Amino acid sequence: MKLNELADNPGAAKKQKRVARGPGSGKGKTAGRGIKGQKSRSGVAIGGYEGGQMPLYRRLPKRGFNKPNQKHFAVVNLGLIEKFIAAGKLDAKGEITEDMLVAAGLTSNKHDGIRILAKGEIKSKITLNVTGASASAVEAVKKAGGSITVKAAATAE
Repeated sequence: MKLNELADNPGAAKKQKRVARGPGSGKGKTAGRGIKGQKSRSGVAIGGYEGGQMPLYRRLPKRGFNKPNQKHFAVVNLGLIEKFIAAGKLDAKGEITEDMLVAAGLTSNKHDGIRILAKGEIKSKITLNVTGASASAVEAVKKAGGSITVKAAATAE
């Protein structure tokens, strides 16, 4: 193979459109921008501007509320915990903490705590120590012979 034989894959590089290079190019003179007006000039910043009229985004009322101090919980399902126990990534004999769930790879981050939900089936007798759990998840773990300890999450009033 020689240097002059090297070529890119077909369609890998798109040819650049060369505008304002004379009438023969097909994109000469106004360079495809039409005649006059704001869009034909450089430095156009229209985004939402309606020619001085009150823009739509300001005419419509604001809706909703974003709580500034809300908690974000990582969600883990019981079926996934059972799957990880079967795979040997979690030990069902000892207490399973939030740090163990993160280390096993059930969730990438703890955020403000881990909340257990009842999706899936749990057969193993486990002892969980987490920030939160749904009522159905607590019931499912107790039914399997295990227990869930829910830490009192610090509430900002």
